[in-house]
This record gives sequence, C-alpha cells and structure tokens, in this order.
Amino acid sequence: MHKVIYDTDPGVDDAMALLFLHRHPEIDLIGITTVFGNASIETTTRNALFLKREWDIAAPVAKGADVTINPSRKEGAWPTFVHGDDGLGNIGVPATVDLPVDPRPAYKFIIDTVRANPGEVTLVAVGRMTNLALALKEDPEIAGLVKQVVIMGGNFYVPGNVTPVAEANIHGDPEAADIILTAPWKVVVIGLDVTAITTMSRGYLGEMAAKGDKAIQLLNDLSQFYIDFYKHAVEDGMMVHDSCACVYVVAPELFTTITGGVRVVCGGIADGQTIVKPDGRRFPPGDWDNLPSQVVCTGVESEKVVDLIRDTLLTA
Repeated sequence: MHKVIYDTDPGVDDAMALLFLHRHPEIDLIGITTVFGNASIETTTRNALFLKREWDIAAPVAKGADVTINPSRKEGAWPTFVHGDDGLGNIGVPATVDLPVDPRPAYKFIIDTVRANPGEVTLVAVGRMTNLALALKEDPEIAGLVKQVVIMGGNFYVPGNVTPVAEANIHGDPEAADIILTAPWKVVVIGLDVTAITTMSRGYLGEMAAKGDKAIQLLNDLSQFYIDFYKHAVEDGMMVHDSCACVYVVAPELFTTITGGVRVVCGGIADGQTIVKPDGRRFPPGDWDNLPSQVVCTGVESEKVVDLIRDTLLTA
C-alpha cells in the first residue's frame, strides 16, 4: 500500500488525478495539500474541499503557499482561460464549502505526516513545488524520511508550454523546484516529455461517465472547458498531465526513464527550464556535479496509462 500526500492546485487535471488516488486500491491517500498556481490559494483550497466533499474523500486538506519561495517574484494573471474562472471548468463551484481545513500550513502538515510515517510516504506534487521546498527549508531531515517524491513538471527533450523552454509548474516557482530536485531524496520527474503525449478524448471520458457514477459524471462536466482549451493541441481531448504522476506510483513499468542530476534555471530568458545531466555523461566541472541522481521520465505507454486511469475510476 502506498501512503500518498497529494500536493495540488485544483485545477481540472488535478481533479482527475485526485479521483484516481482516492479510488486506486493500492493507494492510501493520507493528505491533500494545496498550493497556488492554476488559481489563487483561496480558490485551489476551496476546490480541494469541494472535491473532498463531493467524492467523500477522508483525507484532510491543508492550505499551502500563496507566494513563491522567493517573494520578489511577481505573480501574473491566473490561467482562467485553461481551468475557468472557478478553477474547475466554470461548473459553478459554491463560493464556500463548509468543511474544515487542517489547522497546520501545508509544509508543516507534510513534515508532521512524514515524521509520523518514516520511510512510508510518497509525496505526489502536481503544482508549483513551493510547499515541498518550504518543508525542506524548515526540516531538511525529512529528505531522508520520505519514500519518494513524484512530481508533474518540467520538460527535457520537448518544448515547454508557457515559454519555449519551460513548463508551467516549474516556471511558476523555479527556485522551489531547484531546491527539491537537488535535495537528497528520490525524485521522479513526470514532465511534458510523457504527459503531452498522454491524452484522453472527449468521447472516451464521456463513455466513462456513462458507465460510472456521479463522481465520474462530475469529472466529465468539469473537464469540458479544459478540453475546449486544448483544441489547439489535441483533437477533441485533453492532456492528462497530473494523472500520469499518480499512475507512476502504482505502475512505474509503463514509463521509460533515465537518471541524472537535475537543475532548474532561475532567471533570464530560460527561466524555469529543467536540465538533466544524464548519469555516465562526462562534462567539465560545473553546477550539475555532486547532485543526487534523480529519475526523469522520457517515454510512456500512453494507451495503457489512460486505460489504467479509466479502470481505476470505474472501480467505485
């Protein structure tokens, strides 16, 4: 059984990934931590509580960071054209959800939960890496107590999605991402190299909703705006970015990987770019030396991933 803390900024693809974590029989979802990104921290936390309520999820929700780890960075506009004004596809999420949040900030929730379950917790982070970086900053020893960290973010041999070289989650807080990728714990990076070629069509999701329960019907409803956004890149479908990271936890064999030191560019025209120095490649001394060897996903069996998502969501 995989004990998982899900660090998320719901977000449409975040919602699908949350339902996957909730329903997969090998996953014990022990916490949901929120971060700003797809919307403000107030909105992403409200959305997490809404999905917790609608899908009857037991895991506590802890509210997380609302600014980058380097506070001098200026926040741009929220990507409402991707996820809608309410962050969940403009389905009309209530302004408030009458459920409590955990009294601890997300980074403290992560520290306490990891320390209470040494060697057992997988952190699945599918938004900006700010909460994880804050947890490391507060308690560096947790790096040796976490089972693994699986992140959705980055791009290595394909273009970015917010600049030619950067992916949105990393670009949103590059300093935080560099902190977690260079820390002495195992990080698995699920980036655009695999998520951009793992897509679910509108019809496929619609068939799931027709066969499934109210939870999948809600997921289908909140995904329509997102699918409409993706028409420039996917033929009547969407990339299932965040669910790929969740699938890796239970089915790593569906992914092709390399290992090596990873750094994030912080500043300049390549701000947010992720760069790997593959193990075994020799270069003159530089900023990639003496780093932990992380796992970078470069290939994926996309159809099997999407089918596993479907089969898991339908096991209500």
